[in-house]
Amino acid sequence: MIVDLGTGDGRAVLAAAAADRRALVVGVDADATAMIESSRRADRHAGLSNAVVVASGVDGLPPELAGFAGRVDVRFPWGSLLRGALGLDPDMTESIARLVGRDGSLEIALSLVSRDAVEGRDPGPFSEGDIARIAAAFRPHGLHLAEVVQMTADDVAATPSSWARRLRVGVDRLAWRIRLAPPSASIGR
Repeated sequence: MIVDLGTGDGRAVLAAAAADRRALVVGVDADATAMIESSRRADRHAGLSNAVVVASGVDGLPPELAGFAGRVDVRFPWGSLLRGALGLDPDMTESIARLVGRDGSLEIALSLVSRDAVEGRDPGPFSEGDIARIAAAFRPHGLHLAEVVQMTADDVAATPSSWARRLRVGVDRLAWRIRLAPPSASIGR
């Protein structure tokens, strides 16, 4: 199972479901209206019975989903999801981490620049301090830093994220991909 947290318009869910028809792909977003059209498209045009969207905050997901995801994606989050991904909100960080299965991974794509204000974080671009905080916040949940990569413009363009395009990530803003995994899957960065 692949879980896309903060899926927005759900395009990433449809792309992942079309790419791997054997995987159940679940998109989660607190704003149901953004996902309506993707939900219709999955059913009507693409016949993607393996794509599901759920209108819920990450912290409101049922505990039965804990540990089921082979991969959890968080692409260019904002608000409470960004705070959790950055390790600034311990409860949200735990809500994100609990979805990852024993052999799964968490992949976070971030773009932070000086003008982005995030409560609890000093202003400025994404930094080594952010990386250290993310690693420290997810470690108690069994997820260790496996990889930190600056994304190229092509990497960002290949990411099915409408939000990244609106922010002009990869054009006017740098982006980073952070992968966290259980220690057995960890590699040096």
